[in-house]
Amino acid sequence: MNKKTSAPLDIPYNGEFIVGVDEAGRGALAGDVIAAAVILDPQQPIDNLDDSKKLSNKKREVLYREINAKALDVGIGRANVEEIEELNILNASMLAMKRAVKSLSTNIEYILVDGNKIPNWEYPSLAVINGDSIISCISAASIVAKVYRDMEMCKLSNKYPSYGFEKHKGYPTRLHKEILLSHGITEFHRKTYSPVKKIIDKIC
Repeated sequence: MNKKTSAPLDIPYNGEFIVGVDEAGRGALAGDVIAAAVILDPQQPIDNLDDSKKLSNKKREVLYREINAKALDVGIGRANVEEIEELNILNASMLAMKRAVKSLSTNIEYILVDGNKIPNWEYPSLAVINGDSIISCISAASIVAKVYRDMEMCKLSNKYPSYGFEKHKGYPTRLHKEILLSHGITEFHRKTYSPVKKIIDKIC
């Protein structure tokens, strides 16, 4: 569980089957926010787990396959664009995490969540700042959420080939903003996000 921390985390749980939870897509201008919940198998350790943002696309995809092959359980949850607009991105992320955990088939004993907030649920839990860099099960969840979401955005590019979703994955890159100015927004864009709202105002 513990990878790089200089001191052990104060976790009131001595078992091995800890759920790691993280999300991907909070900062994107388009697409759902995706959360993953992962229980690693202590008998099948996975090397080189890390924060997904620190890994290359190729390395993330290799680890994604290995996690799905070796983990005891993997769950995916989401909050769609309408829920993000209605709830705000923080609450939508918490909802996606709850759905990811709920999708697990394994009995849940303890959960570690990346960041400084925990969803409102009944499970014993701990929030870990930078957990995706220092805790293996959270790193695994970070990788699963990121790769799963990236694959969805690549599929979305088949529906909207002019929008370059396979390149920017919905994030606010210069290319994405330029495309929005020239092509307008889609149903998958988060209209309350400031960059999208500004573009809507310019077009209108």
